[in-house]
Amino acid sequence: MRVIRAVATLHAGRAAAVRQGVRSVSLGACRAAVETPSLRWTGSQLESRRLFSRSSYLRNANMTAAEIALKQAKELAASNMTPEAAAARMTPEEAKRLARVRNIGIAAHIDSGKTTVTERILFYTGRVKAIHEVRGRDGVGAKMDSMELERERGITIQSAATFADWKKKEKGVEETYHVNLIDTPGHIDFTIEVERAMRVLDGAVMVLCAVSGVQSQTITVDRQMKRYNVPRISFVNKMDRMGANPWKAVEQINTKLKIPAAAIQVPIGSEKELEGVVDLIEMKCIRNDGQRGVNLKISKEIPAEIKELCEQKRQELIEKLADVDDEIAEMFLEEQTPTPDQIKAAIRRATIACKFTPVLMGSAIADKGVQPMLDAVCDYLPNPNDTDNLALDRAKGEQPVKLVPYNSLPFVGLAFKLEENPYGQLTYMRVYQGSLKKGAYLYNSRGNKKVRIPRIVRMHSNEMEDVNEIGAGEICAVFGVDCASGDTFTDGGLPYSLSSMYVPDAVMSLSIKPKRSSDADAFSKAMNRFMREDPTFRLHVDEESEETIISGMGELHLEIYVERLRREYKVECETGQPRVSYRETITQKAEFDYLLKRQSGGPGDYARVVGWIEPNPTEGEDNHFESRVVGGTIPDKYISACQKGFQEACIKGPLLGHKVIGSSMVVTDGATHVTDSSDYAFNLAAQMAFGKAFAAAGGQVLEPLMKTTISAPAEFQGNILMLMNKRGTIVDTEVGADEFTMVADCSLNAMFGFSTHLRAATQGKGEFSMEFSHYAPAPPHLQKELVQKYQKELEAKRTK
Repeated sequence: MRVIRAVATLHAGRAAAVRQGVRSVSLGACRAAVETPSLRWTGSQLESRRLFSRSSYLRNANMTAAEIALKQAKELAASNMTPEAAAARMTPEEAKRLARVRNIGIAAHIDSGKTTVTERILFYTGRVKAIHEVRGRDGVGAKMDSMELERERGITIQSAATFADWKKKEKGVEETYHVNLIDTPGHIDFTIEVERAMRVLDGAVMVLCAVSGVQSQTITVDRQMKRYNVPRISFVNKMDRMGANPWKAVEQINTKLKIPAAAIQVPIGSEKELEGVVDLIEMKCIRNDGQRGVNLKISKEIPAEIKELCEQKRQELIEKLADVDDEIAEMFLEEQTPTPDQIKAAIRRATIACKFTPVLMGSAIADKGVQPMLDAVCDYLPNPNDTDNLALDRAKGEQPVKLVPYNSLPFVGLAFKLEENPYGQLTYMRVYQGSLKKGAYLYNSRGNKKVRIPRIVRMHSNEMEDVNEIGAGEICAVFGVDCASGDTFTDGGLPYSLSSMYVPDAVMSLSIKPKRSSDADAFSKAMNRFMREDPTFRLHVDEESEETIISGMGELHLEIYVERLRREYKVECETGQPRVSYRETITQKAEFDYLLKRQSGGPGDYARVVGWIEPNPTEGEDNHFESRVVGGTIPDKYISACQKGFQEACIKGPLLGHKVIGSSMVVTDGATHVTDSSDYAFNLAAQMAFGKAFAAAGGQVLEPLMKTTISAPAEFQGNILMLMNKRGTIVDTEVGADEFTMVADCSLNAMFGFSTHLRAATQGKGEFSMEFSHYAPAPPHLQKELVQKYQKELEAKRTK
């Protein structure tokens, strides 16, 4: 409104000024013209001149005024949209709303208790009325594991979003915090679910097992948090288990994850005798009481047996904070003891800056320590205004621009997850700036397509709650938007786009086909849906084998999709290893003299070709045809037919039916018949001659070798060497301080299922990538097996 008023005022002022100026200039010009003898005009000439001068001047003046007004309006609008100006204009109500919003994710290694922790959060915040366990042991299953497959297997396959309100007492006043929560999978095969959650979240709770500490997938999750600068608090779960050692977990966070960490709690009792925790900041005991631990008993009396340990761990906390926070460092040097409020403020500053992670303890399954962890989420993790969310301004060469979570600014949001629903495509969206209203129109920055938002919902696992408006900094889901995962939406006024998430390369492939041809449509529909929802799931049709190949992050990943095809689409499928793209070639020169002579009652087929085939060393993998016919024994019109016949023979080799590469055919002589010779006859003769001479020319099978790069912690070097000795030739090895990298040329045929073997050999910590390197002769025993198999297939086709 301010911009519109400014423009209107400016227009009015300019118009008035122009009118006065024109009147005075025109009168002066008229007088001068009448009084000057040399410029005597008739009345009609004078009038037309007066009108012309007034209109042209007025037009020029008006144009200048409009340009100035527009320029000033643009400058005013731009100054109002800067992050600083928006922050200055933010109302106290808006600032308070933002301060009470938390967008968090729960992430960890497999079986660390993420879903169990989430279930307790929902129960203590009042979102669910009863607690149900993972694996559906009570016949219901955890709320966030809504898929039947998840409840059967006891694993999280898809990240699930929910929201809850947590009431927290601050200085005697009860404040309500709005928490948007995403529960993520732990298995590496579903790593894209963690990836897209980390892309849109402001903070995270990293769950660790008190017995195992930092595990392989914890390292992967840590890498994802660092990739998107996501601050985290750490929760050491399963403190009631035999052998629980939280101090080992704290040490491993410091050494393995290389992020400064210190405990802000000490457990009271251990293993089965776990009672609660001591808060090291306030130095008070917190015990869970009542059914399901809904009540908290807080006391200042610390048990004598752990009092000394608490003092020691509190001092360690202050020392660790002094390393990462300047204010505490100054107090530490001056030997001052910081107050609880100063410690909390320092932890919050260091955590939001990703310089530190406070470590809390408890046991979700035993209903202990979850409420203090929720308090820590509110105290130490950032609100949407505390993080720097950047967009790229396409109008300024993709210059980074800070987004401000202010409702009155133009809308900017990111679609980070798609899900097929009975009501249509459900698009999960994070609102970074502005507000989104039901029925509003948005523009997809990819293609600038205009879309209407007919319905907005808040997700509670697989349940939905309709809302009319979503504010800045929130997470919601919308219906009726045709888009891809990672698309940016604006209100059309800003040329902004947000960077998408990192998508890892697929490492495992399977050939797949429906058992019944009548299921082809349902199969195609399912594949399109799975590819839209999951960027790590890929599908292509192999040109040579004509097989449908699906690729993904591992065997479990693909197995889940095959199972979903059966359950959700009632499509039974056959799967197998994809057919490897072998090649065939020749190794020596072989001569041929082939006569094709067939009579079929009418005009027959007659063609004779003489020459040789040999390897083609000059053109690498290309095939070469040459004619050295003299005397016209084969006319020129049939020479081109011979060339086509040779090229067709190379498409499907005689050994395996794969392409022939690196061969050369030279035709030196031949013979024709007056009536029976034709293009077809010479084409066929060239093909038959090539096939007959192939064996004599030392035909052999070539297999694709893949340049394979493997990275793993140095401790597993011996295990990986044993794996690679069976599969290929080691080209290079580089050993670093913590991990080593190996490059090897491996047979593609030997690499099927390698991801599973690598994970077993490296406790899930190894990673590998493959790219095609070159073709090399396959081992003789493999060549023999492949040729025999191909001959059996041909025989089976003939007898059908």
